[in-house]
Amino acid sequence: MTNDEQTLEDKAHNRTQRPQGKVFRQYIGEDWGERPPGPERMKVADYTPARHKVLSDLFPGERLVIPAGDLKVRSNDTDYRFRAHSAFAHLTGLGGEDEPGAVLVLNPVDDGHEATLYFHPRAPRSSQEFYADARHGEFWVGARLSAEEMQTATGLKVAHIDGMKDAISKDLGEVQISVIPQSDAAVESMVAELRQQNGLTEGAAQADARLAEATSEMRLTKDEWEVAEMQKAIDVTEAGFDEMIRALPRAKDHWRGERVLEGVFHAKAREEGNGLGYETIAAAGNNANTLHWITNDGVVRDGDLILIDAGAEVDSLYTADITRTLPISGTFTDTQREVYDAVLEACEYALEVAQGKVQFKDIHTAAMEIIAKHLEKWGILPVSAEESLRPENQYHRRWMPHGTSHHLGLDVHDCAQAKRELYQDSYLEPGMLFTIEPGLYFRADDLKVPERFRGIGVRIEDDILVTDDGAIRMSESIPRTADDVEQWMASIWANDAT
Repeated sequence: MTNDEQTLEDKAHNRTQRPQGKVFRQYIGEDWGERPPGPERMKVADYTPARHKVLSDLFPGERLVIPAGDLKVRSNDTDYRFRAHSAFAHLTGLGGEDEPGAVLVLNPVDDGHEATLYFHPRAPRSSQEFYADARHGEFWVGARLSAEEMQTATGLKVAHIDGMKDAISKDLGEVQISVIPQSDAAVESMVAELRQQNGLTEGAAQADARLAEATSEMRLTKDEWEVAEMQKAIDVTEAGFDEMIRALPRAKDHWRGERVLEGVFHAKAREEGNGLGYETIAAAGNNANTLHWITNDGVVRDGDLILIDAGAEVDSLYTADITRTLPISGTFTDTQREVYDAVLEACEYALEVAQGKVQFKDIHTAAMEIIAKHLEKWGILPVSAEESLRPENQYHRRWMPHGTSHHLGLDVHDCAQAKRELYQDSYLEPGMLFTIEPGLYFRADDLKVPERFRGIGVRIEDDILVTDDGAIRMSESIPRTADDVEQWMASIWANDAT
């Protein structure tokens, strides 16, 4: 075979010197000790059947295909860390970096649906896969679960991924099939092929979109297991903020101090959880006025504020979403405190409104009332606060262009595929979990604001749970008021000095 005739897969083996002989294969498969005990049943396995039932009731008689997704190439033959599609994680309970390429299938049966998890189980040590397969081999990626172990852990019926195509092609034509879109290109292509063969192409895109919408909407309220996982994520995030405060003196001495803080938080999130729920924003000075500042290459100077928006994702893949704006010196200036307290008042009022029977969108409206009030008081608005709040005006949104709240859970912007009437227009219900995160952003080059405010950006964000007794701040233990923030920073620095 010439070099031109080699496939990319063939060329990937050009640098290897893998043994091929029968003697070696026999030798490497011999004399291995007993494997350690397999996993116990996961706690989440008690909750997944109810989640399946919700989906089953929405799609009677339809075959539903929910892929985990697969590894994505970062560069050449190296991949990004795997993170499962959120619908798959929610319906199987599998988190961490588990099971790239796996697929959950809900197959219609007489009384609803039967769930089967298709995955690649562990191969025996006598197989070539054991030592030669960099994707699945135990020598390369560690011991995978056996089929029996996976069934024990998840409580699901399991089968080898190689048999999935034949299984899901059964009875097509009589049975409709839907797949989560933008989840796994290979699985989606397989489903498209089967649809083509069985005359099921009409309305296919709409059916897939409906499945994505349903798996998103069913997460609008969280069960008690999910709430507990969210609290874990918040607790790890709080510890990460402590570490960033501890690292502030070092950040001030570094030419990319923002990145020092980013790295410190990432380390804590990875040590205590799965990693980051989203890219950390560590925005000092005027960088805080770029809403999604994730470059994090700026300096950290005394006298400025630093806006840090960060969330740890725990092993179950639930993520926190917390923002604190800190005075780099440890003390707010009078002007910084003035802006900070205005944003804090918006936070408090939004949570107060969330105690009543209100629609989700009312939280944002409440926060905007406070923001507009302060902008009017400072003489920044060209009209009164009342006039600015009219839908046709919205002058105040120049200084807070984002929304105040979004749902939170497996995704930092969870339930994003949900219909508007079930999201913005819905009434708050127990189990809903969302953020409250107003802000004020006075860019350094904004000539419409007083000079004393220019370059100041403040956001305060907390994670909120609706309970039977009202909305509570799950992140209550992370200091929020200006006085408490100063005391928090001083306490950490004082402890480090002793």
